[in-house]
Amino acid sequence: MSTEFARNIVVFAAHPDDTEIFVAGTLKLLADRGWNITVCTMTAGGMGGIGSSEEKTIRLRKREAQKAAALLGADYRCLDGRDGYLFDTEALRIKTIDLIREKKAGVVITHLPMDYHSDHRTTASIVDAAAMLATLPNVPSRFEPLDVTPLFYHSATLGLTDPLGNAIAAPHFYVDITSVEDTKMEMLACHQSQIELMRIMHKMDDFFGEMKKQDIAWGRKAGVQYAEAYWQHLGGGYQKQPLLQTELAQYLITK
Repeated sequence: MSTEFARNIVVFAAHPDDTEIFVAGTLKLLADRGWNITVCTMTAGGMGGIGSSEEKTIRLRKREAQKAAALLGADYRCLDGRDGYLFDTEALRIKTIDLIREKKAGVVITHLPMDYHSDHRTTASIVDAAAMLATLPNVPSRFEPLDVTPLFYHSATLGLTDPLGNAIAAPHFYVDITSVEDTKMEMLACHQSQIELMRIMHKMDDFFGEMKKQDIAWGRKAGVQYAEAYWQHLGGGYQKQPLLQTELAQYLITK
């Protein structure tokens, strides 16, 4: 049985634009090193439309997500959970396992389990279970089990706080994304539908600018211009090789 980790990464986010906000810079660095990248959203973000029905918003946000993923040469998938009503279900776990197996993922990234957003927390729960089950033959999946459990990582939360606004534990590492910040912002700019939503929901007059400030804030903690923050899931049952840390060694900052 192989213990090698394929250079295939699957990012599971709750909504379109989450990947661009939290991990797009790192994905660009990996894409430039020949990694195969899949971006998957648990929902299509159907509640995130202003002046648009849920159905129209779903179609629009899927197009935006596909456009952003294309900038990396990445595949985009949506598992079609319902935005704002996302539950950890058997069906979604199986869909998630199917995708991890189909893509032969060596690395999986998702939200933190203590993220500020309930859909993000649910996504983390689903993906945790799915990654753990990806090697087991009794799982009712359409795809063959993986030879080795994928390495499992978590991306940051807005403001690096938990749902109550408390500071969470320091990231295991930061990635310096200064050289690819422009690409990250280009990907985020694909999500034009979210400008008005963020103005109304979060009182952000400059959505994209505020997300750039977040990269600056993480960069300040890391001692670089722009950064993203990560934790590796090192609990029982998961492999612990620092593959991303090794792959991105020249961009890695630990504090």
